[in-house]
Amino acid sequence: MPFAVVVTTLSVIFIDERWKMDIAVRHNPFPVNEKFRGIYSHGVAVDAQARVLYVSGQIGVAPDGGLDESFRGQCAQAFQNLEAVLKSAGMDFSNLVKMTFYLTRPQDLDALVDVRRQYVEGVSPAITTIFVAGLVDPNWLVEVEAVAADAPSA
Repeated sequence: MPFAVVVTTLSVIFIDERWKMDIAVRHNPFPVNEKFRGIYSHGVAVDAQARVLYVSGQIGVAPDGGLDESFRGQCAQAFQNLEAVLKSAGMDFSNLVKMTFYLTRPQDLDALVDVRRQYVEGVSPAITTIFVAGLVDPNWLVEVEAVAADAPSA
């Protein structure tokens, strides 16, 4: 039986560009089934020396407490909240190695994929999507949890 591995790496280049470190390697081996819609990796290995950020579930509530009633609006806000947490740690979406999405309605999956592409096009973290009976507040439609990795602090 043939076996092949497709591997991509997430690299960090420091400002002086004298030192480059591959901190994450994506694994998409054959014969594992084709990636669903091609938007994730089957596995991501993170270097033991990497700085890792575990992000709690982000919801669609805006900083002012506002909540859009639409799934797309809540999902976009959850991504904006995730981006704020990443930035506070000196990271961005390109550092994502794992994402978990909790959705309360299966019919929102296509909208999730669309919104996700708007924010993280070209980034291929490991992804899990789970349909749940509800979140902490019954008005919440989506929650986004993430893990990001970066080169170790100097």
